[in-house]
Amino acid sequence: MQVSVAHHPPNTAVLVLRGSLDIDTAPALKANLSRLVERASPRVVVDVAGLDFCDSMGVGVLVTAHGRASERGGWVRLAAPSGFLRRLFATLGLSDYLPMFPDVAAALKDETAA
Repeated sequence: MQVSVAHHPPNTAVLVLRGSLDIDTAPALKANLSRLVERASPRVVVDVAGLDFCDSMGVGVLVTAHGRASERGGWVRLAAPSGFLRRLFATLGLSDYLPMFPDVAAALKDETAA
């Protein structure tokens, strides 16, 4: 899995994921997200358009990061999830917990979802 981070004002990061998010790559994502959500009022958009697979370990990392960001007055949002990822989150009952947006621009623009 490839991970890249771009910072956008104010205090917002866009994390772009490419490849497979699974038991082998989840620790790398966890390290990147942990660093980002430890800031005050963290705002993180995770662009998942380039993910071709995500298992329960990957879902767990994303959900945990959102919870930590929420505790600090911020959020984590998913941008451009595939149909598979949307169905996975719906099956797990997490669709209403972790906000999903059609693309990065929408996730950055919509300040009403938390």
